[in-house]
Amino acid sequence: MRTSDFYYYLPEELIAQRPLSERSDSRLLAMDGETGAVSHRKFSDIPELLLPNDLLVVNNTRVIPARLLGVRKDTDRPIELLLLKRLDSNRWETLARPGKKVRPGNSLVFLPGRLEALVDEVLDNGNRIIRFVFDGIWEEILAEAGTVPLPPYIKESIEDPERYQTVYAVEPGSSAAPTAGLHFTNDIFKKIRDRGVEIAFLTLHVGLGTFRPVKCDDIKDHVMHSEWYELPKDTADKIRITREKKGRIVAVGTTCLRTLESVYNNDCAMNPATGWTDIFIYPGYRFHVVDALITNFHLPESTLIMLVSAFAGKEKVFRAYEEAIAQRYRFFSFGDAMYLTRNDESRYRME
Repeated sequence: MRTSDFYYYLPEELIAQRPLSERSDSRLLAMDGETGAVSHRKFSDIPELLLPNDLLVVNNTRVIPARLLGVRKDTDRPIELLLLKRLDSNRWETLARPGKKVRPGNSLVFLPGRLEALVDEVLDNGNRIIRFVFDGIWEEILAEAGTVPLPPYIKESIEDPERYQTVYAVEPGSSAAPTAGLHFTNDIFKKIRDRGVEIAFLTLHVGLGTFRPVKCDDIKDHVMHSEWYELPKDTADKIRITREKKGRIVAVGTTCLRTLESVYNNDCAMNPATGWTDIFIYPGYRFHVVDALITNFHLPESTLIMLVSAFAGKEKVFRAYEEAIAQRYRFFSFGDAMYLTRNDESRYRME
């Protein structure tokens, strides 16, 4: 299967540059994974698409101010770091720009006398291991020195950084938002609960690798980034109870779906779990846990459009994307949403 099989043309003006004034005013394209039938709705209609005894699973990660602007100490050259993965109390795996100017042994300065760093290592993938030296509490220093990184296709700044956080974001650690959740409001959650739908939380800290293009021709050669997750006991229990009631598991976003499928693949009993996942889902994958998916529209040739193609059928998904483009939907992080039910061919069956 070729990366080019997942290309589609998107007019640049359809890439949403800012959030809507009201989160739930986004449009919603609902697609049946079996028939490919689509309907056009508002996101505020999402409670009507959920059924009593469903379980809605959301990712409660919070985006940290992971973008740091500083200088190389010996040259005063501007340096930008994007924090990707915390390795221990003061060491991070980072993406550095310009990478050629950030070499092992270099000292970097972000807040003079308060936040400096030493470049420890350059990894095979080009990322840098950075050792930070700081005076104070790390979270407070980072809040002062850093900013929330926006995806590279967003060219404008946003007035309120909280609009790049979900209303339920409580666990700091992500470099990017789980954007399918940006449409939810507390009022929508109340309506969902009023329909007899349970809500459960997990955590997956989203890395910037989410936005990295697939550069190899054969998608099987692509190496996924790893991300930390936690499935708490309460959520594991709710999943088992929902299954016993013959209810559906509805994942909010690809991060939730990847976490749930990773946990099952490690332990099909769906016990509480913490770990790292680099699961890569593309057509041919058999899903074990998730029955419906709420997600945004994804970049051409990305691992995420490969995932939704596996979930609901590639031909059906691409026809839905064509329809969305024709109907002038807004795409990507601040864009509109999709509601997908699973293509039955992608369901795992016990023989």
